[in-house]
Amino acid sequence: MTATAPPAPVRPRPSAVLAPGRAALAALATFLVVGLPTDILPNPIFGREIPVRWWEYPVLAATVLLTAAWFGIRSARETGTAAGGGGGGADRPGLVTAGVMTAWFAVACPVCNKIVLLLLGTTGALGVWAPLQPWLAAVSLLLLAGAVVYRWRARPCMDGACAVDGRTDTATDAAPRR
Repeated sequence: MTATAPPAPVRPRPSAVLAPGRAALAALATFLVVGLPTDILPNPIFGREIPVRWWEYPVLAATVLLTAAWFGIRSARETGTAAGGGGGGADRPGLVTAGVMTAWFAVACPVCNKIVLLLLGTTGALGVWAPLQPWLAAVSLLLLAGAVVYRWRARPCMDGACAVDGRTDTATDAAPRR
């Protein structure tokens, strides 16, 4: 008896899974929306009382990259490959929105933020809020990374909906059988 090799898994076209143009636009928008008002990107409109701290640059870069990654992965609903056509909520735009907003608060000047000043005053902004900002940055990056991982795992063809010639692309098809 000879064993026949299982058929090769069907892979979706890269354009069916990725949207590089949309990712680039999202990256640029995030870079400007977070970078300009926080004055990480020097500009004549906004200013900072406290200089940019070293860790704010990598947080801005990671926020931009993770947001671009999320927007660059097409959801099953967008490509019409979701089982039942519903998409199963794989978009999770709330996680991305919360992550970007949290990153904005994390990298903003602690005494330039009017909300923080109203709630804590200048002393509280420097003594309480400023030490919490790196932790807030970590939370924001975890939210964004979680959203990207969630969307990546729910991308088209991961649920076997991209059947071609009776074959499906599932995790069990990708593993060799013995």
